[in-house]
Amino acid sequence: MTAETVPAEVARLWGLSTSVGRVGRPPELDLEQVVRTAIELADRDGTAGVTLAKVATALGYTKMALYRHVGSKDELLELMADRATGPAPQITAAGWRAGLRQWAHALRSVYAAHPWITQLPVSGPPRGPHATSWLDALLGTLRGSRLDGGTKLGISVVLSGYVRNSSALAVQLAEGRSQTGMDQPQVEQDYARTMARLVDPERFPDAAALFATDPFASAAADPDPDFTFGLELILDGVATAIGERS
Repeated sequence: MTAETVPAEVARLWGLSTSVGRVGRPPELDLEQVVRTAIELADRDGTAGVTLAKVATALGYTKMALYRHVGSKDELLELMADRATGPAPQITAAGWRAGLRQWAHALRSVYAAHPWITQLPVSGPPRGPHATSWLDALLGTLRGSRLDGGTKLGISVVLSGYVRNSSALAVQLAEGRSQTGMDQPQVEQDYARTMARLVDPERFPDAAALFATDPFASAAADPDPDFTFGLELILDGVATAIGERS
C-alpha cells in the first residue's frame, strides 16, 4: 500500500507520509516531534492546552511550519490519541473471559496515564495502527468462540466504549473529590447516610430499602469496584452470546 491509495490524513496516521505539502519543511522538524510534543502538552494541560500555535511555540517554530506535517488540529488530535494509546499488550490470560478482562484493564491503564484521550470527540471508528492492534487483540481472545464477525465487532464497541466512559467518569469523580477533601469510600458513605435520611419509604420504597442497608460495603475490598462490576456484567453478556452460538 502507498500513501497515494488512502486519504492523506490516514497515510500520515500509518506513517506512509509525513508531508502535507503546503510550505517549506524545516529539515530538523518531523511529524513524530510534533505529535510527541502535543502529547506532552495534553498530559500536562489537557486538550485545552493543545493548539497548533502552542505546539509550534513549544517546538520553537511558527504555526505555519506545522502545516507542512499535519493538516489540522482534528488530525493532530487523532494522531495524538493513536500514538498515546500505543500498541495493545500481548494477551496472556487463558480463556476468552480472562483475556477480555486483561484487555479491558490494560486499556483502562492507558486512559489513566492519558486521561485527555477520553475527552476527545469521536467522529468515527478508530483507524490508526495502534487502535487496530487493540481491536486485533480483542478479536484474538474470541477466536474460538464461534461468534460471527459482526458480533465480535459489536463486543469490541461495547467493551471499549465502557472502558472509555467509565475512565472519563473516574476522572470527573476524582476532580469532584479533590474539592471535598474526601476519598471515594468517604464520599460513598456520606452519600448513603444522607440519602437514608432523605428518602421517604412510602414514595421511594425500593430506594429506601437500599439505603437502609450498606450498599457500598461489598466494594470495600476492590480498588475499582464500579469498573469491576460493570466489566463483569458485560462479560456475562458475552458469555450468554457464546452459549447461544454453541
